[in-house]
Amino acid sequence: MSSSGASAGAELRIVCGPTGAGKSALALALAEARGLTILAADSRQVYRGFNIGTAKPTAAERARVPHEGIDLADPTERYSAAAWAAQAAAVIRRVGVERVLVVGGTGLYLRALTEPLFEEPPLDPVRRAALAAELESLDTATLRRWVTHVDACRAGLGRTQLLRSLEVAMLTGKRISDLHRDAARAPHWRARWLVVDPGDDLHPRIERRLGQMLTDGWLDEVQSLAERVPDSAPAWNACGYEALREMVHGTSSLEEAKSAILVSTRQYAKRQRTWFRHQLTDEAVTHIDPRSADAANAAGRWCSEGRSA
Repeated sequence: MSSSGASAGAELRIVCGPTGAGKSALALALAEARGLTILAADSRQVYRGFNIGTAKPTAAERARVPHEGIDLADPTERYSAAAWAAQAAAVIRRVGVERVLVVGGTGLYLRALTEPLFEEPPLDPVRRAALAAELESLDTATLRRWVTHVDACRAGLGRTQLLRSLEVAMLTGKRISDLHRDAARAPHWRARWLVVDPGDDLHPRIERRLGQMLTDGWLDEVQSLAERVPDSAPAWNACGYEALREMVHGTSSLEEAKSAILVSTRQYAKRQRTWFRHQLTDEAVTHIDPRSADAANAAGRWCSEGRSA
């Protein structure tokens, strides 16, 4: 990601990586030791009530370190990257860029913050509503195939972003990727990245985390949510929630739900890895394996000094 045009001296520290990699624990230790505020960049954690399955920080963790960027929207709202970036920018200006640690794995959110999004072209509301009705009936795999042909570099994103890509392309005749390139606003900060990835241990970590989430009451949380949140709410798109909701509704078993969650989470992690690999510039990136005996020290050096050796 380019950081040209950022304000001189304003450097934003970002801890990122695939889901289940261990970035949150590493970032929590960094923030606690240095008195920083964590700014969560996670499209799932913005929804109120969707807590355990999104790995939202616990009350105890929030007592240790101030957290921002979570619980911003009701489950039925369609919350955008632009809206999150506006909220995040306000937090950074209030707290101070030097006191903020951005932590998350939602690439579009991170891009919206570090390379602010394009000025959106006007969309005819009648045509937009008609198109949305058609596209909503398509499964995510079909949407991904369409976006591969329409705007290939966005084909690895989640369902909401796939719908957005098709909507803009079909109603304006322009690809979002081109609009990003040609009409983006200037960024406010230079970004420095710490990418946390445990390599071939990621899949076992994801499986262990799923087991812990279920032990912590994820199924009870979904049962409660299913009684008051409509099935059409965007918040259900978070990894695993729809599968557990189907189990609650009696259309699948726990083992079937667990299998579906593991598949979707691993696929999501693969897309995240692809995004970080292709979108981040080597000059601004430090990579850390959280299994390393020196991981905490290396992260501390990165946080204090810049790129670690």
